[in-house]
Amino acid sequence: MLLRIGEKIVNKQKIHQTVEQILEMRSHGFSQQEVANTIGVDRTFISRLETAGEIRKGGRIALIGFPIKNYEDLQNVARQEGVEYCLILSEQQRWNFVQSKSGVELFNTIMEIVAKLRQYDIVIIIGSNMRIKLVETLLDKEVIGVQIGESPIADDKYVNAEEVQSIIRQLQF
Repeated sequence: MLLRIGEKIVNKQKIHQTVEQILEMRSHGFSQQEVANTIGVDRTFISRLETAGEIRKGGRIALIGFPIKNYEDLQNVARQEGVEYCLILSEQQRWNFVQSKSGVELFNTIMEIVAKLRQYDIVIIIGSNMRIKLVETLLDKEVIGVQIGESPIADDKYVNAEEVQSIIRQLQF
């Protein structure tokens, strides 16, 4: 769509494509200066564009937990608060996850999850005392544990979604 702004004819589609390209490059680790040079704009434009769309500052947060009765509530809280990785499972989902894979597949999937969690600045784990200690040992990150019982936990546990939301908000700096 073309717009007339004073003496100029502006192509709105081209602007949208340029902004998409800028954001794509920045999300793939390019510096503001590298993007500015590639696109042909000032670095300050990149900075102001990011500021205009910024939701929050702070570390990247991951949320994991099982076995959770109200897993959908916690997934919704995570989505609302901008948590970038969320793995919340009920007991049935946890067993389905384990039983749907061979030993090698399960091992590889768990290793992929651990590798992914290492990319986050803060990991919130909701689970048994043993699972919390295990995650703290596996990750060299800030781990926030929310204990819902002693190991082993065989039944789904209700977790107060507002308390989890409060924890997430306190971690956003």
